[in-house]
Amino acid sequence: MSTGSTVQLEAPDFGATLAPSAAPTARFPLRLADWRQLRPGLVLAALFVLFLIVAALHPSLLTSNDPLAASAREAFRAPSAAHWLGTDENGRDVWTRLIYGVQPSLLMGLAATAIGLSIGIAVGLFAGLGHRIVDNFLMRLIDVLLAFPDLLLALVIITFWGQGLVNAVIAVGVASVPRYARMVRAQTHIVRNAQYVEAAVTLGLRRSTVIFRHVLPNAIKPILILATIGIGGKIAAGAALSFLGFGAPPPSPEWGSMLSVGRNFLSNAWWLVAAPGVAVTLTVVSITALGRELLLRSEGKRA
Repeated sequence: MSTGSTVQLEAPDFGATLAPSAAPTARFPLRLADWRQLRPGLVLAALFVLFLIVAALHPSLLTSNDPLAASAREAFRAPSAAHWLGTDENGRDVWTRLIYGVQPSLLMGLAATAIGLSIGIAVGLFAGLGHRIVDNFLMRLIDVLLAFPDLLLALVIITFWGQGLVNAVIAVGVASVPRYARMVRAQTHIVRNAQYVEAAVTLGLRRSTVIFRHVLPNAIKPILILATIGIGGKIAAGAALSFLGFGAPPPSPEWGSMLSVGRNFLSNAWWLVAAPGVAVTLTVVSITALGRELLLRSEGKRA
């Protein structure tokens, strides 16, 4: 028997076969040499995200005040040692409300990404592995949805379901489904024609086994990293919905609603807009920077 036929007989060793398709991958945890190569800006972004996680899990560690405690005598206090970021129109501490606003903002980003990613994976996988007629129908439908901006599509969904934090999370998540579905469908078309998938089918493995063991993990691997970058965009979209009055209702400490109320007092209390505006900006920039770093490392490039 020739050497070529011998290689064909060794096709069941999928551990070795899958290695080329999965490489290059990000190295976790990072080694000491990798940490030395990180840019200072990236380190600051990681520290800020760590700060956000602490604020979301244990806000009492960063402030001892009540975000809803109002005092007419303390209204419109400028930033000082007593109130680091000043007070709002009701005398509530802006720093405290900013800290307690981290949790709904991160919840918006993570939950909306999870919703959009899970539905997008299901639709994209079904389109990529389904019949050509089904594929064409789903892709034309996705093309129509992609013609609308995500925020506008979220507003349409909220119009039918009503306002509130839960509905805003669902709306932002559903609005991101078309983008994830298209990316998963494109990756599925690439993976389904790979040699290790054809070998698995030739060996007689069940279709479900081939899909969940070989196609799905390799199709969604790059999408997961792109979804990490999209978390910041979901946070910004949630803040925009709250700014327009479709998110968490007042007096909830939410960054978008704080911006919406603060703009009415911009002439005499600039800190009411500056504080939540900077918080949203730094959060989006930090999460996006970390996501891009993960993407570059997964592609085997240097940031």
